[in-house]
Amino acid sequence: MKEKFDLSTWSLLNISLVKWFAFVFFFFGAISFFELGQDEDPPFAFRAMVIQVKWPGATPTQMAEQVSSRIEAALETITSREKIISFSRSEETNIIFQIRGDIPAVEVPLIWLEVRKKVGDIKRNLPNDVSSIFFDDDFGDTFGFIFALETSLYSFKQIDDAVILLRSKLLDIEDVGKVKIYGQQQDVVYIEVSRRNLAKYNLSLKNIKEQIYRENSVFKSGEVSQAEYLLPIRIDNEFKSIQDIRDVRIRTKEGVINLGEISSISDTTPKPYFQKVRFNGEEIIAVGVSMTKGGDVVELGDRLDKFIKSSNKILPIGMKFSKIQDQSRVVSATIGEFMKVFAEAVIVVLSVSLIILGVSRSKKKYRFHFSPGLIVSVSVPLVMAMTFLIMNLLGIGLNKITLGALIIALGLLVDDAIIVVEMIFRKLDEGNTIPQAISTCYKLTANPMLIGTIITAVGFLPIALAKSSVGEYTFGIFAVTSIALICSWLVAVIFIPVFSYWVLQRIKFENKSTDTKETKSFKIFLGTCLDWKFSTIIICLSVISLGFYFMSKTERQFFPNSARSEVLVDVYLVEGSSPELTEAEALKIEKIVSQIEGVESVTTFLGSGAPRFFLPMEVVFAESRVAQIIVKPSSRGIRNSVKTEIEKQLSKSFLRARLRVKVLPNGPPVNYPVVFRLLSTDKNELFEPAAKISQLMRNNINLQGVHTNWNEMKPFIEVKIDKVRAKDLGVNIASISDALKLRSRGVTLGYFRDSLRSIPIVFRLTEEGRDELSDLRGILVESNRGEVIPIEKLVTFDVMWEPSVVHRYNGGFMISVQGDVKGNLQSSTITNQILTQINEDEKILPESIKLEVGGVSEESLKGQYSIFKGFPLMLFIIFTLLIIQLSSVKKSILVFLTAPLGIAGAGFGLFLANQPLGFVAMLGVIALMGMVIRNSLILVDQIVREESCGKSTRDAIIAGTASRFRPIFLTAITAVLAMIPLTQSIFWGPMAYCIMGGLILATVLTLILLPLFYFALFNEKKLRTLNL
Repeated sequence: MKEKFDLSTWSLLNISLVKWFAFVFFFFGAISFFELGQDEDPPFAFRAMVIQVKWPGATPTQMAEQVSSRIEAALETITSREKIISFSRSEETNIIFQIRGDIPAVEVPLIWLEVRKKVGDIKRNLPNDVSSIFFDDDFGDTFGFIFALETSLYSFKQIDDAVILLRSKLLDIEDVGKVKIYGQQQDVVYIEVSRRNLAKYNLSLKNIKEQIYRENSVFKSGEVSQAEYLLPIRIDNEFKSIQDIRDVRIRTKEGVINLGEISSISDTTPKPYFQKVRFNGEEIIAVGVSMTKGGDVVELGDRLDKFIKSSNKILPIGMKFSKIQDQSRVVSATIGEFMKVFAEAVIVVLSVSLIILGVSRSKKKYRFHFSPGLIVSVSVPLVMAMTFLIMNLLGIGLNKITLGALIIALGLLVDDAIIVVEMIFRKLDEGNTIPQAISTCYKLTANPMLIGTIITAVGFLPIALAKSSVGEYTFGIFAVTSIALICSWLVAVIFIPVFSYWVLQRIKFENKSTDTKETKSFKIFLGTCLDWKFSTIIICLSVISLGFYFMSKTERQFFPNSARSEVLVDVYLVEGSSPELTEAEALKIEKIVSQIEGVESVTTFLGSGAPRFFLPMEVVFAESRVAQIIVKPSSRGIRNSVKTEIEKQLSKSFLRARLRVKVLPNGPPVNYPVVFRLLSTDKNELFEPAAKISQLMRNNINLQGVHTNWNEMKPFIEVKIDKVRAKDLGVNIASISDALKLRSRGVTLGYFRDSLRSIPIVFRLTEEGRDELSDLRGILVESNRGEVIPIEKLVTFDVMWEPSVVHRYNGGFMISVQGDVKGNLQSSTITNQILTQINEDEKILPESIKLEVGGVSEESLKGQYSIFKGFPLMLFIIFTLLIIQLSSVKKSILVFLTAPLGIAGAGFGLFLANQPLGFVAMLGVIALMGMVIRNSLILVDQIVREESCGKSTRDAIIAGTASRFRPIFLTAITAVLAMIPLTQSIFWGPMAYCIMGGLILATVLTLILLPLFYFALFNEKKLRTLNL
C-alpha cells in the first residue's frame, strides 16, 4: 500500500529550502508589518443616506404629510431597505433611508443611485414651492483631523481666500479624501432703511428690486462676425464694489436719488448666524479632513503636521492654523498600548513554552531542558511574520479589532507546535531516532491537528457570515485568527521538524519510560473517576449547571464605551430658541467646563453638532437650538473623573437647556441606550401613552435625561389673509410676504458676485424697526397699482401652537421615549425592567399602537441574530470534520457535545470578574466551542489509537488521556495566560475573561468527563453484553 505524503519527512529532506522559506517569511513578514495600514476602527460601510428637502413657509405637519410621506412611499418599493426614518421641522424635512446589513458594501452606491431616481420620479408630485432636494450619501465620512483657523483681524474676503487656499493645498496631500469647512460665516450685503425714510420717500420694494436687477445682471448682447471668427459682445454690468450698490439710482416721490443716501449699506455677517465654532474661548473656522479608504492614518498625520509647519508661509501674517482633533495621535497611542499588551502576551507565551515544556521527565528529580521551549518559541515569530505577510496581501490593516484578534490568536498559535514537540520528545524517549520520531509524530498528529485547527478557525466563522454592521465591524477577528491558525499548523508540520532536528541532533536521549510521577498520579486519579463514574458525572454536571446559572445572571451589553479621552456635552434648548440664546447658554457652559482641573481644551460647535471625527460617533443634526461642546482632558486616565466633575458643576448651574454629558462609544452608532418607539397611523393618539412611558422611565433611578423626540410644542404667528379684500385692493400674497420679511430677516434682492463668492444682497429695516411683535399691524403693503395699504386691513394675526418636529418611521408616525443610563447597570437590564412594567399595565398601550424596543437592545439583538444565522453552517462543518477524522457518528456526537463546557466556564469567568456579556464577549463564547471541540477531538483520537493497539477500553482511555494530558493542559494554560494582558482592555476584557474561564473549566472537565462518557458508551464488556 502506498504511504501518504509526509510533510515533516519532506522538510527534513529539503532542509535548505525550508530554511530559505523561513528567512523569506521572516524578512517579508517584518516588512509587511510596517506596511500595514493603521486606523482607529475597522472600515465598514455606512448603509444610510440622508435626504433633505426644503419647502419655505411649510409647517412641520405639512412637511411630514405633504413631502416626507410621499417620498417614503416611493422609497418603500426598494427591496433592500431596512427602515425609513424622517423628522420634519418648519420648512425642512430630513429622511434617513437605511438599507439592510446583508447588502454587500459594493452594492451600496448602486442603491443610492436607485434612491435618487425614485425621488426624482416623484418630484412632480411634491408641492410646487419645494425649493431644494439634497442627497447626502457620505453620511458615514469620518473627519478624523480637525484644524482651527484663527482669523479675528481679517475681512471676510481675506478669510474666504485663505480658506479656499488651505482647502486646495490640503486636497493635494496624499491620502486626504475630503476637506469640509465649519463655522465660516457667509457675509451679506445689507441695505437697511429706516421706517421714517421708507414712509418719507414712499420707497417701492418692487422698484428697488427691479433696479438692482437691471444694474447687476449679465445680458447677452449678440455677436459680430469678423473674418473667420465670431466675436461675442458682452456688457460689463455687474457690481464691482459696495459703492456701486450705493450709487444705484432710485426713483422716489422726492425725485431720483442714490440708494446710499437714504439707506445704510454694509458688508457684514448675517444676523442671526447659522453656525459658529469656538476653540478655547475664541471664534475660529474649523477645517475637517477625512482620509481616503485604505490609507494609513498615522502617516497622514505626519504629512498634515508638516503642512501645518509650512502653512505660515502661505497664510497672511496673523492667521494661525493649528490642529484641534488629531486621529493619528489617538491611533498611535492605541496601537502603542496594544503593542505593549501584545509584547506582554508574547513574553507570557514564550515563558510558558520555555519553562513548562522544559521541565524534565526524569523519574528521580526535575531537570530543565532548554530545547523544547526554544523550538516552540521560534514558531511564534514565524507564525506572526506569515500572518503579517498575508494580512498585507489581503489589505487587512491594524486597528482595534485586528490587534485584539492577534493577541487572541497568539494564545492559540502555539498549540500545534506544543503537540508536535511533546510527541517528538515522547518518541525520542521511547528510543526512536530523530527522523523516526519526527515522521511518527506527523503520522500520529498531523491529521487530528489539522482537523482541530480548522475546527478552531470555524468557531469564528459566524462572525464572517454575519450580514450586519457589527458583523462587518468585527470581521477582522475571524480573518486574523483563521490566518494565524492555518499558518501555525503549517509551521508545526514543516518548520518545527527542521528546527527540532537542528536543535536536538546534538542531544543524546536514553530509552526510558514516558510515565512521570505526575502521569502516574493522573492515571490513578482517572481510574478512580472511572470506578466512581456516576458520582463523578453528577459532580461535573453540577459544576456545569452552576456555570450556566452564573451566565444567566450576567448582565448583557452591546459594546463598551471607547477608551478615547474626549467628553461631549450636548446642549438642547427649547424648540424655537434663537441662535443668540443658544450661544449665550453654550458660553456659560464653556466657561464652567474650562475651569475644571485637567481640562486641556474646549471646542464648541454652535447651531449643529461636531463633524463625525470618530467612526462610531452619533451625529447631531443642525438646528438653531443645539450646540455640542467637546472637552478634551489632558490624559485619558482622568476622563471619567472629568466627566463626573462636569456633571456635578453643571447640575449646580441654572441653565435653560437640557444637557447630555457623554463619552464616545464603540461599535455601530446608537443614539440613546434606552429607547421605546411608539408607532401609529394617527399621530394624536401617541402622546398619552408616550407620557405614561416617560413617567415610568423617570421613576427608574438608573435613568436620566428622559424625554421624547417630539420635544415641546412651539408658538407661531398665524397670518390669515382676507383674500377677497386683498384681490379687490390689488395685493397678492407675495407682496404681503415681502412686507413681513422686511420687518424680520429681510428680502433678498440679488447677489453681489466677487471672484469665487456670491454674496446675497438683502433689503430690510434698520434694527430699531425690526422684530417688534406689536408693530406688525403697522406694516404697509404695496399693491399692484402702486398704492400703500396698511396690512391690518388685509390680514388678522393669531398666536398658535404647533409640534416643533414630526417624526415618522416606516410609513407611520412615531414617538420615541429615550434616556441615558445613570450608574453601572447595563442598558439592556434597564430596558427589560421598563418593558416588564409596560406589559404589566394594559392601560398604557391601546391596541392601535405598536411598541418597539430601540436603542442598544435593538442593535444588540440585530447583531446577535446575524451571528446566530451562521451557527447552523458552523455546526455542520464542525460535525462533518469530526466524522472525517473519527470515522464514527457516535464518537463524533460525543466530541461534539463537549462544546457547552466552554460556555459554562465562560459563565464562571464573567461572573467572578464582574464583567458583562457584551457582543465581543459573545463572540468569544462562540469561538470557545471550536477550541473545546478541538481538544476533545485530539483526546478521543488518541484513545481510539490506543484501542487499535489491542488495549481494553478502560486501559485505552487511561493511557490515551494520560498521554494527551500534558499537551492539552499546556495549550490551554498558554492560551489562558496569553489572555491576561488583554483583561485590562475595556473593549476586549470581557472576551478575555470568557476565554480564560471557558478554557480552564472545559480543559479540566474534558480530561475527566469525556473519558467517563466514552467508557460508558464504548466499554467493550458492556457492548458484548448488549450483543448477546
